[in-house]
Amino acid sequence: MNAVPLPHEGGLRFDSLPPLSLYVHLPWCVRKCPYCDFNSYEARGNVPDEEYVDALLRDLRRELPLVQGRQLVTVFLGGGTPSLFSGPAIARLLAGVRAELAVATDVEITLEANPGAVDAAGFAAFREAGVNRLSIGIQSFRAEQLRALGRVHDGSQARAAVATARAVGFDNVNVDLMYGLPHDDVPGALADLEHALALETEHVSWYQLTLEPNTAFERRPPPLPGDEVVTDTEEQGRELLATHGYSRYEISGYARPGRRCEHNVNYWQFGDYLGVGAGAHGKVTLQEAGDIVRRAKTRNPRTYVQRAGTAEAVTEERVATPREAALEFLMNALRLLDGTPDAMFSARAGLPAAAIAVPRAAAVARGWLSAEPETLRATPVGLDRLNRLLELFA
Repeated sequence: MNAVPLPHEGGLRFDSLPPLSLYVHLPWCVRKCPYCDFNSYEARGNVPDEEYVDALLRDLRRELPLVQGRQLVTVFLGGGTPSLFSGPAIARLLAGVRAELAVATDVEITLEANPGAVDAAGFAAFREAGVNRLSIGIQSFRAEQLRALGRVHDGSQARAAVATARAVGFDNVNVDLMYGLPHDDVPGALADLEHALALETEHVSWYQLTLEPNTAFERRPPPLPGDEVVTDTEEQGRELLATHGYSRYEISGYARPGRRCEHNVNYWQFGDYLGVGAGAHGKVTLQEAGDIVRRAKTRNPRTYVQRAGTAEAVTEERVATPREAALEFLMNALRLLDGTPDAMFSARAGLPAAAIAVPRAAAVARGWLSAEPETLRATPVGLDRLNRLLELFA
């Protein structure tokens, strides 16, 4: 498909700065899942959590000149399996973050956990440390599918993890669940979803298994269901989620009222975020320079611990042109079902809405973007063809 012309001339202008988040990558897990393309490594022996926290705080201090005077609105501890870290290590990490940066009084602090990789004492320690949102990676409740996915828990452990989180006082819990699994069918996928809904968590991330590059599943693809099964699963599953009070606000995100994942929303709205940890990525708006900078950290955990806080641990690139800024904004924002106002495009991409008028008109004509004024929102057809929609702006 030929791209519709987008003007090149002119730089970026930012009259204000977006919200700021922090992503912390904790790369170890019990076992590397065959579908996982994240920067994660099987823990061999005890996780070196104290040494790694030292490295994270050195890394964070080096990032501070990019965000002087700004306040964190969300923190996300992802992995890997962060729940392998001890409560004292997480407490020291979060105390270090608060010592270096201003933190909003209502900050959302999420920690990813896996069933079987945490106990009641661990959950209680995380809560005491300041974590106020848990994201529990369940993926399925069915034994056959869990084995195929290489997971180390069973359905009863998944339920117990949520019950334990509730028992120690967590009132904001997400569960991750997949569909389109090996040997999957519609009844099986919907049964998984029913089990998840019975847990009555505040948020459900429900997404299709995909074969990502450089994974074991890409090298040896499992038998996955066909398009008709996937489509029927999606249609019936979305109705089921809605019936249980979950609103779909993002391609794979479903939340009860007031319980969206604010950290992810900041990503989708092209907000700023620091990234610390092995393989972590960050994106920061430089208002005076009229620029956007992306930074990535060295991926190998051992090398990262040695180099964290030095220039050798960081690679940096600039979003060099208005075309790139517009496309990056749209790649994120069009995932949101409510869309975003033109004013947010101008504020976050640093461009007037007129800069994308031509490709936008082409997308509206194809029925992929809504024709409503002053709002950028993909239609249901556009969401299903998001990559083709974005090609118009490339």
